[in-house]
Amino acid sequence: MPLRGRLAPTPTGYLHVGHARTFAMAAARAAGAGLVLRIEDLDRDRCRPDYTDAAIEDLRWLGFSWTEGPDLGGPHGPYRQSERTGWYLEIWRRLAAERLIYPSPHSRRDVEEAATAPHATPHDDEPVFPATLRPAAWDLPREPGGVAWRFRVPDGRTIEFHDAVAGTVRRTAGVDFGDFVVWRRDDAAAYELAVVADDHAMEIAEVVRGEDLLTSTARQILLYESLGWRPPAWCHVPLVRDSQGRRLAKRAGSLAVRELRRRGLSPADVLSAGEHPPGKPDPVRKPEAQVSLQANRCPVRKPEAQVSLQANRSPV
Repeated sequence: MPLRGRLAPTPTGYLHVGHARTFAMAAARAAGAGLVLRIEDLDRDRCRPDYTDAAIEDLRWLGFSWTEGPDLGGPHGPYRQSERTGWYLEIWRRLAAERLIYPSPHSRRDVEEAATAPHATPHDDEPVFPATLRPAAWDLPREPGGVAWRFRVPDGRTIEFHDAVAGTVRRTAGVDFGDFVVWRRDDAAAYELAVVADDHAMEIAEVVRGEDLLTSTARQILLYESLGWRPPAWCHVPLVRDSQGRRLAKRAGSLAVRELRRRGLSPADVLSAGEHPPGKPDPVRKPEAQVSLQANRCPVRKPEAQVSLQANRSPV
């Protein structure tokens, strides 16, 4: 059954093949149930309006359409996270009033130097926050006050959830991840708080994103529980990688959609440029969906339209 979904680009660069494939899956799985375009532009230093415009143009060229977004409007706007600070502050106040979060002035270096537990094996790049850095007590301010705020996780608890691709996923608080930032020291909501607040407010029924965010899902489930909200369904797709196994990135000369478009490739060529790893099932099951992502083969293409993901060749 299709579930209301969302496309949520971050305008810190141009969309690449990996984004295109993930968004294609999100569009296919939401077909007929509603699809929201949300611009996640909370990084004031790196997000740019021209990247937002480029993302919308690239998504349109790829053949995607949405029912709500910054260009269309809708009942759940605004659709740019930079315009939703009041909503995030409301959530921050709820969490702070229940003392589920606390001010944390510690830098990443402080965390890395204090994280001495040999069993800590995080599944992402975020170091496990040591419990020794938690404050014994703190006053409740009216505003975040230019300091980072962290959510206190229930140490030792295993969060288990079902993912449409990965199946049963388990992450243990205090081992796989620690207390995490929900408000940044530059006085902006952090990723975990913002996406939970917005996915709930925008009535997103299924979140489709890259498999690198599986651990973030465990963190976000704790926020959903604390706020008394029902979490959406989850679908974490395999990342498109180069021949050396490195994930594509906006800052690493990756395969930008608009560059491939300039070279004369079609949307179908772009969407089939990176295949899922062998043995990974393709969770797009709807044959009537407007975008097809075949995991086992690429469609037949003219030689001049093929895209190389070889790391030792010049990036496009």
